[in-house]
Amino acid sequence: MSNIKIILAEDHHIVRNGIKSLLQLEEGLEIIGEAENGNQVFTLINSGVMPDLIIADINMPEMDGLTLSAQLQEEYPEIKVIILSMMDHEKYIIQAFNSGVKGYLLKNASIQEMMFAIRHIDQGHEYICSEVTLKIFKKVARAPENNNHTSNQNVVFTPRELEILKLTAEGYTNMEMANKLFTSRRTIEGHRQSLIDKTGAKNSAALIVYAFRAGILR
Repeated sequence: MSNIKIILAEDHHIVRNGIKSLLQLEEGLEIIGEAENGNQVFTLINSGVMPDLIIADINMPEMDGLTLSAQLQEEYPEIKVIILSMMDHEKYIIQAFNSGVKGYLLKNASIQEMMFAIRHIDQGHEYICSEVTLKIFKKVARAPENNNHTSNQNVVFTPRELEILKLTAEGYTNMEMANKLFTSRRTIEGHRQSLIDKTGAKNSAALIVYAFRAGILR
């Protein structure tokens, strides 16, 4: 299996070097380029440095992360973008996914969660970090239920899937769940993907909302 090729786009050198140092310790990843803004990302790509995935900040000079993502959608739609930001307001998250990003992580996310997001997104899925997921869920849960919303009442979950669903709603990361349930992180990732596949949820936030509205969690 080939490595996941990554470009880091972050204008703060210390932050970028810190992320690079963490990711270089992980198997299956290759940092093939670094940039301070979106323009430099395109310079790299146009010179032949072709990533599978770009990890980018929202706020960068000359070309920010959202503009970068939107332009990549037009010119290189096969390249996936993860936003890594300190901003947790839902308006930025909505803007990010509207611009075509596949993942949104806060800069205080653990390396375990970042690795799950990278691998999950590389496989063609989307991801929102657990802290943001819970914040969005709490807001959605307080809103009136959408009359057009229909839950698939025929979905059957295993006891372990229900356990993981509950822990996900409580904000546990995959590694924390693995430690709590005395299993491997990869096993947790498999159960979590099964939950998403069974419910048709696009991400963890949608999964949790589904679970509460369907009465699975209370």
